Amino acid sequence: MENQGASVVITHHILDGKQKEYEGWLDEIVPQTKHSEGFIDLQIVRPIPGLTFVYTVIIRFDTITHLKTWMESESRKKLIEKANPLFRKNDNYEIRSGLDFLFTSESTTGKAPVRWKQFLVTWSAIYPLSLIIPHFLLPLLRLLNIPQNHYFEALLISGTIVFLMVFIVMPVYTRAIRKWLYQ
Repeated sequence: MENQGASVVITHHILDGKQKEYEGWLDEIVPQTKHSEGFIDLQIVRPIPGLTFVYTVIIRFDTITHLKTWMESESRKKLIEKANPLFRKNDNYEIRSGLDFLFTSESTTGKAPVRWKQFLVTWSAIYPLSLIIPHFLLPLLRLLNIPQNHYFEALLISGTIVFLMVFIVMPVYTRAIRKWLYQ
């Protein structure tokens, strides 16, 4: 299924005191990534200062071919070589098609679950979050005297839901139902 889109989740463990240099390096690689054929979007999840040191970058392309082309390109390889002195661990990434990156591979075959199971699991995780997050986030915004704005609120709500899905809910949820999910 070439046209399903593809995602890569990249984690970079940055050495203490090298975050500013890494941020400068991001300013160099992000524009090149955005100008690659088939690029859709990217998200950078930065570490919490003084607490964590891992940057997570999620990049989406229209096809797995375009994503692999960028990830294996000479220009990316040169930029990774340039950043290597900043890494605590090597450049680490995993390419998945569609929303497969939400499903950590727990199966012995290393394959993602079938699409209908991915749909049911994703939907069953997003539905309660889409009810709960606005219930808590909107009153918090009013408490902080942030003016009501539908677009801004939708941006915060969807961003919070995606963050929770990628980093908290799906890793725990898929582990809990792995027997059913990967059979």
